Amino acid sequence: MLTQQRSQVTKRKTLHLLDELESAKDGVAKSLYLASGQPRPDIHPLITSTIEDAPTDALDTIAKSKTGSALFWGEEHKCLILPPFPLQESHTSTGYNVDPLRSFLTQELKVALVLVRLGEYAVGVFDGENLVSSKVGTGLVHSREKKGGTSQRRFQRHREKQMEYFFERVCGHAREHLEPHLRHLDYVLYGGERSTILPFRKQCSFLQKFDDRTLEWLLDVRHPKQATLKHAIIQAWSSTVLQWQES
Repeated sequence: MLTQQRSQVTKRKTLHLLDELESAKDGVAKSLYLASGQPRPDIHPLITSTIEDAPTDALDTIAKSKTGSALFWGEEHKCLILPPFPLQESHTSTGYNVDPLRSFLTQELKVALVLVRLGEYAVGVFDGENLVSSKVGTGLVHSREKKGGTSQRRFQRHREKQMEYFFERVCGHAREHLEPHLRHLDYVLYGGERSTILPFRKQCSFLQKFDDRTLEWLLDVRHPKQATLKHAIIQAWSSTVLQWQES
């Protein structure tokens, strides 16, 4: 019986795992790459025709992935990697063919992070994992008041104005740092609370220019600061790794 272990793995550790797979001598191993956006009805037949004993949980995970997947399956290693950014090509091969994924993970993609929580923000542009431009700051936005009646409505209107002004400032800083990279930016990722990010993106029309390059999941960020950007880009480049072993 196969048991599964799932983890989030940094780029450095993912590359180390690929080295380990490459060094394995497994004559029956197969590799299957599936590009992002593969039609879900096609996924199961593609996998099972290549890897007959792929477990159901692997099939389901691949079908849900928004970035595609790389499945390495043999006697020595059984491993599924969901990369941090969308794979563009699908193909199969014999052995543990890790070269396409290694090349993909060592690209110097230009990535922007926009981290926003009410009262704090951090904007950063990266070449690979190297920060090339950034701005962090704070802004006054009162927390919610629990009182009822007229005073609450007045407070709520005041709070909404604070949010609007705060979002306007953050949008201006985002434009200042992202606009010089408008043509060459590969991806934009957001971090923070969804209830904050959604209205911020709606108000900031400039960032809508990147909708076709925006990855629609949020980085887990509690306090946007300069140091947070460094941790967030490591998170952005991390892969989801599933490994199976005989129990």
